[in-house]
Formats: sequence, structure tokens, C-alpha cells
Amino acid sequence: MRILVIGGTWFLGKSIVERALARGWDVTTFNRGRSGRDIDGVQAVHGDRTAREDLDQLAQHGPWDAVVDTSSSDFPPRDVLLATTALQHVARRWVHISTVSVYEGWPHQPLTEVSPLLECPPDADESYGYTGEDGSPTKYGFQKAGGERAVTEAFGDSAVFLRPGVILGPGEYVGRLPWWLNRAARGGRIVAPAPAGRRIQPVDVRDVAKFALDQAADSTSGGFNVAHPEGIPFDEFLGACLEVTDSTGRPVWVEPEVLADQGVTQWTELPLWRTHAGVWSVGSGRAVAAGLQCRPIAETVRDTWAWLVRDGRPVDHPRWAEHGIAPEKEAKILASLS
Repeated sequence: MRILVIGGTWFLGKSIVERALARGWDVTTFNRGRSGRDIDGVQAVHGDRTAREDLDQLAQHGPWDAVVDTSSSDFPPRDVLLATTALQHVARRWVHISTVSVYEGWPHQPLTEVSPLLECPPDADESYGYTGEDGSPTKYGFQKAGGERAVTEAFGDSAVFLRPGVILGPGEYVGRLPWWLNRAARGGRIVAPAPAGRRIQPVDVRDVAKFALDQAADSTSGGFNVAHPEGIPFDEFLGACLEVTDSTGRPVWVEPEVLADQGVTQWTELPLWRTHAGVWSVGSGRAVAAGLQCRPIAETVRDTWAWLVRDGRPVDHPRWAEHGIAPEKEAKILASLS
């Protein structure tokens, strides 16, 4: 099996490459060579995915049985279309890492893999789309929907779209799980979003990587929601963070109305906390039927803590600083509950 991974040096891309090599596959990676070290064992090609001449040079290293694109998040649909058009004659399949944000109803409505998508042309530039007053839909969602259209234009029934919500695990650059781990390690009374049993649906990066490779080798097509099928109670998630850090911290479960009154921003100040009805109601039945398996959250938490202690974070990324409530704000909330 010969595959091309666009990206391939950190987090999901790195995990995909490592697992492909472990399967004995022939792996080419394509990236700018700026955000991480090339993995030993790959044929590394450096270039700009927005430059047709670089893509034409890349195509000379083909053909491939599949392309796995992990790096389209920062590019408009027209750049995705440029890449798919340049490579469509040297690749049999295209596995595209997308997002649940492409759905019209997210995060307000429960979703399945046949829920309607946002509309965006495959050749749209970065100006297309908008973010609603309540934060949905998002311009990001429109852009990613247009990216899916661009892949379909070139690969048709040989296109696969993986639509995760939240990916956690070793190497995470966004900072959601790392923030909870570091907060647990500090101990004391910890503001936690009630209800304690609210279920969340993150998936481990290694499970996403395995599923992406399985789809690269398969003959299926279309979209897959890559979300934890049963969901994980928040208190189980936070309990795992406390256990692995040997913390004496104690969660204080605060009702959503109180957090809102205190001006706590959902999704970022308390990572993974969001009250919209559909945000953690993502059906992943088609993915499960195709082989998606999710490991216990305790394993994800344990391995992420080990990575943090050993390595810190993989790259400097602006989203890391977005996450986490300031200690003084947390103290103010706790004091208001006394």
C-alpha cells in the first residue's frame, strides 16, 4: 500500500504516518517543513500546497493508492481544489479530515451522517461564509464544507470524509486535555461544569488515525462522524485527570446558569464544556459499522499526561492560549458559592 499524507509531522498527521509505517506501508509526506520533524522512514517532500508548481513536482513521486489530507483546516476550498485537481491522476482515493462543523444543524441539533451540510462552492476563497450571532454556523464550517465539495469534484465516489468533533491524545496542540490535566495537578477546589454526568464525545488521536488508514485501504466513500459512540461522563473524564496526576483536587460542580452569570466562555475557558443541545449528540453509527473503535478515556488521559511530562507540547500554536479559566476568575466563582 502506497499512501501520501499531506501534513504528517505532528498530532493526527504524525499518528497516521507512524501507524502506516507500522503496517509496512510505503509513505510519502508533503508539507512545508516548518512545524515538525519528518518521521523516519517516510519519503518527505517539502513544498507549498497552494503552489501549483510544488504540487506538480509532488505528483511526480506518485502514484499512490490513497491520499490522506490532514492539513486542510487553514486553507480555503479553492486551495483544496487546487491540490485535488493536481493529484487526481496519481491517487486512487482521497481521505479528507473534515469536521462536524460542516453540518447545518451543529451544534444545536442532534446529527447523523446523513444530516444536511452547509453550502459552499468548491472554488470559494477565504472570504466565503459567516459566523452567526450565537456562534453558529461558523465561517470555519462553511470553509470546510467547501473543502469537501472540492474533494468530491475531483474524486467523486473515491472520496472519504472523516468528521471528528474533538480529538484528544498525546501531541495535542489545541490544549483542551492538557489544560484539564495541568489544572488537576494544581489541586484544590476545581470549578467543573454541571451536570457531572453530562456525556462528551472526544476521540483519541490514535483511534482516528487507525480509522483513517482503514478507510484509505477500503472501498467505501462518503462521510463518517468520528465521535465516541456512547459518550463519556464528564465526571469520569475529570476523575481520570485527577487520578493520573495524583491530585488531591476536588471538583465543585457548578450549574451552567451560574457559569454564564459569571461570564465563563463555553468551549474555551472550561474546555469541552458546551451546553448546546447537539454538540455532544453526534451519531457515529456508520463509522462504528465501518470499524471505528474508541479506547477508554483513562488510557487517553494517562498517555497524554505522560507525553506532557516528557515533552511538553509539539509546536507553538495560538489556540493553546485560548483554553483555560484564569485562576483569579475561578477563585471568584468558588467564593461566590460559599
